[in-house]
Amino acid sequence: LSGSLMSLYSEGELGRVAVRGCVQFSLRYQAAEKELQVHVLRCRQLAEAKKQRSDPYIKTYLLPDKSNRSKRKTAVRKRSLDPVFNETLKYKLEKRDLQGRTLNLSVWHHDSLGRNLFLGEVEVALGTWDWANTRPEWFSLQPRVRGAVGSWGVAWHGMAWHGRVPLTPLPTGAGMPPTGELHIWVKDAQGLIPLQSGTVDAFVQCYVLPDDSKASRQKTRVVKRSLNPLFNHTMVYDGFQARDLAEACAEFTLWHHEAFSKRQLGGIRLSLGTGSSYGLPVAWMDSTAEEQGVWQQLLQQPGRWVEALLPLRTD
Repeated sequence: LSGSLMSLYSEGELGRVAVRGCVQFSLRYQAAEKELQVHVLRCRQLAEAKKQRSDPYIKTYLLPDKSNRSKRKTAVRKRSLDPVFNETLKYKLEKRDLQGRTLNLSVWHHDSLGRNLFLGEVEVALGTWDWANTRPEWFSLQPRVRGAVGSWGVAWHGMAWHGRVPLTPLPTGAGMPPTGELHIWVKDAQGLIPLQSGTVDAFVQCYVLPDDSKASRQKTRVVKRSLNPLFNHTMVYDGFQARDLAEACAEFTLWHHEAFSKRQLGGIRLSLGTGSSYGLPVAWMDSTAEEQGVWQQLLQQPGRWVEALLPLRTD
């Protein structure tokens, strides 16, 4: 499994269950400690990840930051569809920094093999929250929310499968079909949410899975201080046979560049979304319907550019 989206995509999640139930928690900002406190009390009527049971835990992020520094977790409650947590998850930050932030609180089933299952989520816009209200509230769990163009939008323009017949004859008896090149033009990203600095220093990274080696990784330049960065960058992958693309996934991730590190903001995966590659089950073959549609057009129109504007996934 590609490491570039592992933390973003469900911590190794495989499979799905129908979302149901609710979660109770309260929010409090402690001015003296400069601390946001998320007090998670309990859940009710969660979905069953296994036969009449789940092993749930709660995970939170302060969006748009979905890096490890923003992640908090409760302990796992074994064998319960109505778990009681009674835990407080804490964030150190100035109250003014809550403007433009969204609390993402999600419920997961913990699997000992790392195949955690998403059980539902709640998102609270902290900029409009009534901080005088410190009482516990019940929230209905919702299916996963995809990013929307204009808030988490990103455009991936110009993908083409260029079939290429070798210029020199193949050796006698080789029986090898001709290979081709995958051309990807990353044009721009649109409507990014500013970070604490008030802007984003963005770049895009790409792999064509199942190859997640350094040889497969390509990057755009860093566009500094822009919420609508223009990359205008072309990537070329060669050595593909046409049938390979049906088993492949073009994985793009958008990053904020920092002096000594980088912060992941989201990504997309273009594939047929079959859940498997070359007969083996893989978690990264999980493209949305929109992403699958782009890849299908690509396969059906060899030698032509396919342009798309797709929402950036942050789950």
